[in-house]
Amino acid sequence: MENVETDCCVVGGGPAGMMLGLLLARRGVHVTVLEKHADFLRDFRGDTIHPSTLEVMSRLGLLDALLAIPHTKIERLSMQWEDETFPVADFTRLSTRCRYIALMPQWDLLDLLARSSRAYPGFSLKMRTEAIELIGERDAEGRWKRVDGVVANGPDGPIDVRAKTVVACDGRRSRMREVSGLVVEALGAPMDVVWFSLPRHEDDGEPPLGRFAHGFVFVLINRGDHWQCGFVIAKGTIAGWRAKGFDVFRAAVAGAMPSTVRDAPQRVATLKGWDDVSLLTVTVDRLRRWALDGLLCIGDAAHAMSPVGGVGINLAIQDAIATSNLLGRILAERRPTLDQLEAVQRRRQWPTRATQAAQVAVQNEVIARTLHASDALSIPLPLRAVAQFGGLRGITARLVGLGVRPEMPEDS
Repeated sequence: MENVETDCCVVGGGPAGMMLGLLLARRGVHVTVLEKHADFLRDFRGDTIHPSTLEVMSRLGLLDALLAIPHTKIERLSMQWEDETFPVADFTRLSTRCRYIALMPQWDLLDLLARSSRAYPGFSLKMRTEAIELIGERDAEGRWKRVDGVVANGPDGPIDVRAKTVVACDGRRSRMREVSGLVVEALGAPMDVVWFSLPRHEDDGEPPLGRFAHGFVFVLINRGDHWQCGFVIAKGTIAGWRAKGFDVFRAAVAGAMPSTVRDAPQRVATLKGWDDVSLLTVTVDRLRRWALDGLLCIGDAAHAMSPVGGVGINLAIQDAIATSNLLGRILAERRPTLDQLEAVQRRRQWPTRATQAAQVAVQNEVIARTLHASDALSIPLPLRAVAQFGGLRGITARLVGLGVRPEMPEDS
């Protein structure tokens, strides 16, 4: 068995894990990041980099390198309600350096963070290494009293990683959260999303980001050479769609696309079968407690977010920044106390709850009602108000683009 000793063991090489690894390494902390996959290549992950995250990358001196990666921009958001289009957010009204949402494959962001982190001698990234169990001390009832590290399976066999603190950043299906015994509160989600790609033509223009009409919700994101599409279905109904056959699914997609997209049936015909689509099972939940003595959960491991607003990746990065700001100096010297670990939850719990409350409200009051509606939808008063008063579009842009209590890394 390989033995590793480090100040901080970060489990999971997603946005929270890679950002935390970089920030801690900049502060002189010895940090080991464990990523179970051989690379970061994954389709249909969160690819929306919001102005808050772009501002962070600017502070870290990485913005130029990030924007050198091929990407598209969203400066304004609009939605189609039945067949009428409404503007909903204008990011050009923000006071940030980058007044837009950048869209790029998540693996490019993660690769950049990994390359930047390797410049620091205390940083180590172990790929193909999956943390499977905690190391530490349990009480008489089998609950964890103290966590001292993890056992992981690496490419060359088992690895024993001892650390002052383990930070779980391993996503909504977190293994560390599962074995910790921390209690999860499920908030529910009335929908799932079927993701796929469709051809994009140079003269397509910029149709609305989404279309809401009785019986369906459709999302259309410009990815340069193709459209990233999301067909929203009622929770747990994918088996029913499969039973109807792929031709029925294709016809539903063609009918759901915004009317401004020409030749919808021909584009949808490029989907040949169920292997061409990917199902996102939407989960919204959060931990009651994010920490044990020696263990901290952040990002989706602490609070799985809905895809509403595309804010998950940015909220996870905000968690990582707060963790580094609160624990960086401590980890460089000693093991943090439980109270010091819980300070991260105290800092980030309110932004998480506020964001999830807004997402759940949209899910239940807008999306669920739309999916189950049998008649044409009436236009919500807030949508009319935002469309009529331009100043309100700046407010919605701030809520989506910057979020609640955005964090900024302290100087190392």
